[in-house]
Amino acid sequence: MSDALRAMRIRFFVLTFLEVAAVATAISFYFYDYPKGFKDIMRVDYWLFAMAGLLVINILVLWLSMLRMSTLRHKTDLDAASIIGSDVQEAYNFGEIGLVVTDDRDVVIWDNNLLKDRQVNLLDMNILEWQPALRELKNAPADMVVKIEANGRNYSVKYLADAHLYIFKDTSEYESIFNYSRVHSTVVGVIMIDNFTEIVGKTEDENNDLVTTIRQEILNYCRDKGVLLRRFRNDSYFAVCNFASLQKMEEDGFSLLSRVRMLGKGQNIAPTLSIGFAHDFPSVIKLNEMASSAIDMAMSRGGDQAVVSRYGDDIKFYGGKTAALENSSAVKFRTNADAIMNIIGDSKEVLVMGHTDMDMDALGACIGIYAMCLHLQKPCYIIIDLKRTEKKTRGAFLATFDKETRDRIAISPHQAEERLSSVPSALLAVVDVSVPQNVMAPKALEKANKIIVIDHHLRGESYLEKPVFEYIDPSASSASEIFSEFIHYGSGNPRIEIPANLATTMLSGIFLDTNFFKSNSVGVRTFEAAEVLRDFGADPRRADDFLKDEYEEYLLVNKIASTMKTPYRGIVYAVCDDSDIIDRATLAKAANTLMALKDTNAAFVIGKVAEREWRISARSDQTINVQLLCEKMGGGGHFTMAACSFPNSTLAIVEGKLLNTLATYLEDARSESGGN
Repeated sequence: MSDALRAMRIRFFVLTFLEVAAVATAISFYFYDYPKGFKDIMRVDYWLFAMAGLLVINILVLWLSMLRMSTLRHKTDLDAASIIGSDVQEAYNFGEIGLVVTDDRDVVIWDNNLLKDRQVNLLDMNILEWQPALRELKNAPADMVVKIEANGRNYSVKYLADAHLYIFKDTSEYESIFNYSRVHSTVVGVIMIDNFTEIVGKTEDENNDLVTTIRQEILNYCRDKGVLLRRFRNDSYFAVCNFASLQKMEEDGFSLLSRVRMLGKGQNIAPTLSIGFAHDFPSVIKLNEMASSAIDMAMSRGGDQAVVSRYGDDIKFYGGKTAALENSSAVKFRTNADAIMNIIGDSKEVLVMGHTDMDMDALGACIGIYAMCLHLQKPCYIIIDLKRTEKKTRGAFLATFDKETRDRIAISPHQAEERLSSVPSALLAVVDVSVPQNVMAPKALEKANKIIVIDHHLRGESYLEKPVFEYIDPSASSASEIFSEFIHYGSGNPRIEIPANLATTMLSGIFLDTNFFKSNSVGVRTFEAAEVLRDFGADPRRADDFLKDEYEEYLLVNKIASTMKTPYRGIVYAVCDDSDIIDRATLAKAANTLMALKDTNAAFVIGKVAEREWRISARSDQTINVQLLCEKMGGGGHFTMAACSFPNSTLAIVEGKLLNTLATYLEDARSESGGN
């Protein structure tokens, strides 16, 4: 029928053109009286007869065309019952199933009237122009289904390419029931006051005005959102609500976080909350486990944020507008140090690894585990691939250990897999990283029966599953700092000793991650950790030498810094030449260089670290949460130091991704302390 319509349109166009040409010619002849006497012959009544004739011709052509169309429609618009049988058609009607057949140009040539009866007339219409979402069915697997909405009703659509047949299944009732069930589904959560002990101090919590105000704020907020609360600990509440209430909290970005934080204005300490919610699973026992994991993640990321876990989906994060408060509890350090020592003591041997492209801080953390093993006289092996280790770290590793020691303790990722397979009681320690994909030997994780994790980066969605021990402290400036504290506060007798050369390398790790104590993540405990290492004989000059730039690197850093752009006030980024392969440490150094400029709140450096891999290194002055921004781009890190990688990408794509992320999430990443 579409071909007939096209031919009919052409005929009408030709007829109209001929009529217009004839009238124009007659008028011209009349005006110029050509041929001579034409003006006298063509009287007014003749003009009227001519126009009437044209009108009759047009009416006749239109009537014949309509007759032709009626004949064609009678041939093509076959009754569904004559094609599929009246019984089957009745089954389709009962099941609310529509059938639509198209031609090679996706124009509808037949349907079984389900949609037409619902005021959706598709005949002779391009179905893909009517519903662009159906394009997904083209060249897709036969079992693929697309959901669409038409005239207030929901349909699931399947396409059979060989027959050019679209099958529409009305799912409006199912969608209505599903939405109702989802809105009223059970949601389980935990709300915890992060720094409850510091707020209460030596007073009774019931007599503490700030604690009372915080509790009242939590109760008022949850009452407004329809959340049932039960306090199960002095600092914690168990929460139950439905999905509609959770949506309300998500829509306002869990404003309870900022409300509680504001209560600390004028106080000696700023109160913060950690919130974890779980939903979309029928078992409340499983939801409780998910909520517990969510609150653990919120706390391990420094608190002051909400984590929403949906079963089988990505985890959502809200808040995180303040840096983690510095933890200075000697009791906590001692407890965790003793726990690690006990686990090491119960293991036959220990393997330790940091992240891929190991830097000085990861090496320093590995040395921390090595020192503990020396104290307990347990064999320790450092998993290292020198090809995937930063250049300066390679030099430090070779300088720290003599050849005999290196041959004894250094093993490759492949050797680590073999040892973990042959020694089931071996312990695998993962330091300065908690993301499985980023460790030095990912396959070794699958072989290990016992894993511990010690890190100072904010915990991300991807995380090592069920370690026997984990310690993640985002308030620490570096992993080397954490191990310095563990070694200092551990209650072992005699105390753990660190050889001077090892202490020097650990100090270099602190230098790296704190940018020589200039980073805003530096606190009192950082200097105390450095003092501990000095007591063990660490040489600051040698530690500094490990990190010194070569002349070529110095020039490269300045070349990168010269490309600086300022998309927003206080936010800068620089781009490396796409012909250069840049070491990751150099990217970080370039970001630190940009941060040294006045009025810079956050800096991002884009560089190519492999033939098809690009990377962004980010730094901030603590007014911007660069970890949140990098996390949105698939990376992670620390509040003031973060990074993300882009395999199989290009400079244009990475730069566009950065600018889009800044445009969308920059305001969310600004800390409560401001920034411009």
